[in-house]
Amino acid sequence: MPELPEVETVRRTLNELVAGKTIERVRVFLPRIIQKPDDTEQFSLLLQDQTIQTVERRGKFLLFKLDDLALVSHLRMEGRYGLYGQDDPVEKHTHVIFYFTDSTELRYKDVRQFGTMHIFSKGQELLEPPLKKLGLEPLDDSFTFKLFRDAIGDRKTKIKPLLLNQEYVVGIGNIYVDESLFAAGIHPEREADSLSRSELEKLHEAIVRTLSEAVEAGGSSIKSYVNGQGEMGMFQQQLKAYGRQNEPCAVCGRPIIKTVVAGRGTHYCGHCQPLKRKRSLKQ
Repeated sequence: MPELPEVETVRRTLNELVAGKTIERVRVFLPRIIQKPDDTEQFSLLLQDQTIQTVERRGKFLLFKLDDLALVSHLRMEGRYGLYGQDDPVEKHTHVIFYFTDSTELRYKDVRQFGTMHIFSKGQELLEPPLKKLGLEPLDDSFTFKLFRDAIGDRKTKIKPLLLNQEYVVGIGNIYVDESLFAAGIHPEREADSLSRSELEKLHEAIVRTLSEAVEAGGSSIKSYVNGQGEMGMFQQQLKAYGRQNEPCAVCGRPIIKTVVAGRGTHYCGHCQPLKRKRSLKQ
């Protein structure tokens, strides 16, 4: 599933490709992708003659800001957007096509068919599901250490599933949780309330740095991810833990371990990320 860096890369690309374009009509080939409204004809009529002002992001969701509406799109496992000419052949697994007045087309493809789209009146999208309960935005200036500590610092949950929970911090999936915990030297099974202030500070900084570096690299091309222009991200070449089981740790040389935490494949260094179960006193 694309995580924050991949979705941010798609957002930036889509802004270059479609901002300022006016939708002439829409065709939906797979109705279940359209979640709100639940009628595809109404979905198409609402978008007709709307101009895309900008494309924003909230966590792993794309927000197409139109004249009067906001289209909220989640790519899920393998959703992709691409800009095409009207004479370009329509590829397999293309489920939604936005036809623009300049004869170009924004096409949404999704092999796994898990993606979703919701339409809201502009400004209402943050007040209702699926965006209503989302947590802190880690690349926003509002992501301060204090708010991060207040959100997770006293919870008895293991730190990895806590960071994967989008109600606390948004956009961090399996790849970047593993990388952030490695960078901070924290074992993925440590309980959040066992972390000292210093460890929480390291983790907060590691999350921001890891995600920022991944965005600059265009995300990670794990499995089938590409951006809106068909280009792959390159951050996978910088991964220190994720996907590197049995390879030597970049810090100590010991082999990276793979295990399962909260049902997710998890990668860490047993030496650099020791499992400490005794609660640390907060300072």
